[in-house]
Parts: sequence; C-alpha cells; structure tokens
Amino acid sequence: MVEPEADMSDPVLLQRFAAWLQPQPSVEDAERREFFQDGIIVLDTNVLLSLYEYTETSREEVLSALEQTAGRLWMPYQVGLEFVRGRRSTLESRKRALSDAASEVNKKLMAARKAIVEAKNLVCAQLEKYARAPEEIASLDELTKDSAVDKHLSVYREEFKRHLDMLKADHDLALNAADAVDPILPRVAKLYGEGVGQQPNDEVLRTRLEEATTFRFPNKIPPGFADSDKDTPLRSAGDFLLWEELIEHVSQLPQSSRRVLFVSNDTKEDWYESESGSRNSRPWPSLIDELKRRAGADLRIETQLNFYGGIREFLDAELAEDTYAEIVRVSGTFDGKIQDDGILVNAESAPQLAPPEGLALSALQSVELASSAVRVALESSSPSQWMFQWWLIGVTAQLGRRIPEEWEPSIDIAAASRSLEPPSPLWKPGTVLPPGEWLHRDSSWIAPWFMELLDATPQMDRAVLRRLAAQQAEKNRRSR
Repeated sequence: MVEPEADMSDPVLLQRFAAWLQPQPSVEDAERREFFQDGIIVLDTNVLLSLYEYTETSREEVLSALEQTAGRLWMPYQVGLEFVRGRRSTLESRKRALSDAASEVNKKLMAARKAIVEAKNLVCAQLEKYARAPEEIASLDELTKDSAVDKHLSVYREEFKRHLDMLKADHDLALNAADAVDPILPRVAKLYGEGVGQQPNDEVLRTRLEEATTFRFPNKIPPGFADSDKDTPLRSAGDFLLWEELIEHVSQLPQSSRRVLFVSNDTKEDWYESESGSRNSRPWPSLIDELKRRAGADLRIETQLNFYGGIREFLDAELAEDTYAEIVRVSGTFDGKIQDDGILVNAESAPQLAPPEGLALSALQSVELASSAVRVALESSSPSQWMFQWWLIGVTAQLGRRIPEEWEPSIDIAAASRSLEPPSPLWKPGTVLPPGEWLHRDSSWIAPWFMELLDATPQMDRAVLRRLAAQQAEKNRRSR
C-alpha cells in the first residue's frame, strides 16, 4: 500500500517508521488502483517463466491481459538474464513430468496386474485347503491368465494414455522451442519494447555482490538473503541485484512516475515478514521504506494471482475462470515455497506436489545418506521421486534429526508400520526382508514405494533408510 506523505505535525517516531506502521496490504486498498493504472510494473522471472507452463488457450489470454500493461512494463537486466536462461529448464521439467507420468501409470497397471494374480492365488489356496474344488481353481486360473488380465487392463491403459497424449498435445511447445521456434519469447520482447535494463558493468556488479555477501545477507536484510547458500555468490545475489537495478532505474524517473508494482511468486522470508508464527503476513516494510528513502518511490508487492485479478478489475482484461484456475495451478509450480495454510502432504498428495527447492537436500544433510544415487533422487524434479523427497523431509523432522522451518507443511507419510494388519493391501510384510535387515519382521508392514526405493539404493545407504523407517514406525505405534 502507498506510504502516506509524512505529516510534519506527526511525532518524529511516527514519521520515521511510517512503513512499519502501515496495516497489512489488501486487495481492498483504495490506493491499489493507482499502481495498476499509473505505476511501473516489474514482473519477476518466475512470472515470465510461468508462460511456458500454460496451455495454449490460457497463455493467449494471459499475454493479451499483459498487453493491457504494455508501455509501463520494465524488466531489470537480471530478470531478463534469468528468463532467457530458464526457458530450457522449464520446458525440460514439463516434458519430464509428462513422460514420467506415463511411466508411472504403466508401473501402477503392472502392479495392479500382479495384485490380481496374487489375489487369485490367495483364493485358490483357500479353495484347495477347505473345499478341494479343482474345477473352480481351474476356472480362476483361466480367468487370470496373463492374456485375460491384460485384456481387462488394456481398457484402462488406453484410456489413461489417451488423456496423457491429449495433455501433451495441449501443451504446444516442443522441447527444442527454446533453441528454435519459441512463440513466447517474441511476444514477451514486444510487450517490453525498450523497457529492458542495461547490463551493469563489472565494477558495479562487484560492488553489489560485496554488499550482498558481506553486509546484507549476514544481517538478513531483504531481499535475497534466503538464497545466500546457493553455489556461487552471483547466483545467491540474484534478487538483490534485481532490487538494486530497480532502485537505480526508478530514481532516474520523473517524480510523478515513481510508483512501482512488483509481481512475484516468491513469498520466502527474504521478501515477506513473518509475524506471530504465521508466514507471509506482509511484504517487508523495510523494502517499502528503502525504495522510498533511496528513490523517492512508493512500492506495492503482489503475488501473480492477485496481480492478474487486479488486471481484470482495473484494466478490464478478459480472463476466463478456467484461465484464472490455470494461473492458480501454475503459480503453485513457481511458488518460492509451499505455504503451510492447512496443507497436509500425504501418500496421495505427495506425487502431485513438488517439495520446496532445497528442503529435501536439507533433510539429506541431517542424516548419514552419502551415495550419489540418493542425492540425485533428492535433487530430481521428477514426480516419481517426490514421495521419497517428502518422506525424508517429514521423517527427519519427526525424529528430531533437524528443526523444521516454520513454513513447512504438515507431512503424514510412513514408509513402514507396526501393526497386525497392513495399512493397505499392497503393503508388504516385514518378512520380505532378511532377519538381519529388519526388526519386528512378523509385526511390520512396508510401503511398496519404499521397497522399490530400497531395491534401487546402494547398499551403503540401505541401512540408513531402513533405520529411519523402522524408528518412524515405532514412534507412530507408540503415539497411537
């Protein structure tokens, strides 16, 4: 929200800390319209990369909506650099997700095929033991021949394949679009026209990097300090470099134009203030104060969702409800971190939710896992690895191996269970593992995904994973 002009009749304390005394910004703020209709609009890299995630129809509507802001869009050089570099990884991630989905569907169908045969064997064993019914057994054997089961499953296989193929076709961008014909890049370039920042010279860049790494980040001065652990200072300082460009650019504008609307999906603690244990209560007042102090400009920070809602409300852009729903979905993909707003990550939702960047590796560092294969699995953006990633995040926090972040969602994923009955028919009895590898084998059940994980894990890490799963199972048993 706009910081009011200092009333010289106010006590000095109220003047000095006006930004901190403002209420939390709201879409109902009376001044919000002015930012959409008259302000400079700066879109963060994640907002631009989101364009590669929309279906063609939704993307056209979103680009048409952005055209309503043409002439007031300004792109810092840092955003442009991250955008042109990030297009390929975004396309690769999407292609990998679609490909992995097809593979996962096939694995599930094969598991269903195996389960049908196992169920038949169980029934036949009972028939043999208690009824001696060879004709019925032969009938069941005939019913569950490979060809018969495959015939029934083929109905599901073809229908699932049809939907996945349709989804691939709806996403009209080829992987090589980033190198060849990219329909999005020229549209974005046209939107911005001349409104793209110049590359800072080496001396300026070095000065800004030094300020970020030696002063601002150690003191957690926003923005950017949450990225201070990235592999190079240049990568760590991306948000701060953007911020410095923005201040420099705005300070050179006429006073009447010094109103900035910054749009980003990044809601980490280096952009948003935590208050009373809840995340993202409001953008840091220090950001509003700094832009006002150094550039004489007013600042409003909004998420992508609120921004497109504002375009609809104030600029009369046409965005269908289906398109807005897709904006919601894509915003989750590019969110800086998943917020704990009552979200429960469990075995059903985990394959649909990408863990926050770096959180799985943080969990890795809290235990003795050391193989490169496990590290690759924890760094993977493939949905097939998300169950493992979420489980490790949850179990390391549950067992006290690390202190969870305030913003982490609740996680309810177990790799094993101590109980008389299996949590699900597909869970394996503990006796499938050798006596030396698993305690309480006769009263334990192991999740099928965890069995697959153990089979694919080098011996050096199998014992660590088994120990974590067994300790979690025991802890869950005692809490019941």
